Amino acid sequence: MQITVECQKREEGSKPKALRRQGLIPASLYGHNGAESVALTLDAKDAQNLLKEAAVNNTLIDLKIPDISWNGKALIREVQAHPWKKTLYHLSFFSVTADEKLELVVPIKIVGEAKGLKQGGIVEQLLMELNISCIPDKIPESIEVDISDFDIGSNLHIGDLILSEGVTVLDDLDRTVVSIVAPAKMAESTDTEEAAEVSETAEI
Repeated sequence: MQITVECQKREEGSKPKALRRQGLIPASLYGHNGAESVALTLDAKDAQNLLKEAAVNNTLIDLKIPDISWNGKALIREVQAHPWKKTLYHLSFFSVTADEKLELVVPIKIVGEAKGLKQGGIVEQLLMELNISCIPDKIPESIEVDISDFDIGSNLHIGDLILSEGVTVLDDLDRTVVSIVAPAKMAESTDTEEAAEVSETAEI
């Protein structure tokens, strides 16, 4: 999905509160010209819609700034907002090039119904996000994990994930992503049976 956002160059000396009263959100663009940054504004409604469709450090957007004749690909790097009112204060964008490797956080999405559920098991997703590195055109919206064939006792580690070509994992490959565990009553029953077997063996 292609997302396009248009910003305007912010007038020097303009006050953030005054801009927000005018229905504008202050923003900044970094990385488009070395260490130089440019102060921007964008319509508050556009900013709200953008955040419904794009995720911080994950979704590539087309950023247009007619005032300085600049168009390019960018990521949302930071969102500043009121902690509970969710009122937007400021957005930060970071320009990226086609061959530049980025470090990103992508969500892990569980799909399918595990066989272990029919056996009374419980799905435990221990990892919700994955740290990866890839070029902009290879950014995945999410990492899907199909657990359809998982029985009770099945575990999936990061190293078992199937990733698109060009995507590199930055997390520990031994970390567990998802497990199918026995419910507490079943586990207690198994422990009791094992204890009884050990006791009988000791008596013999």
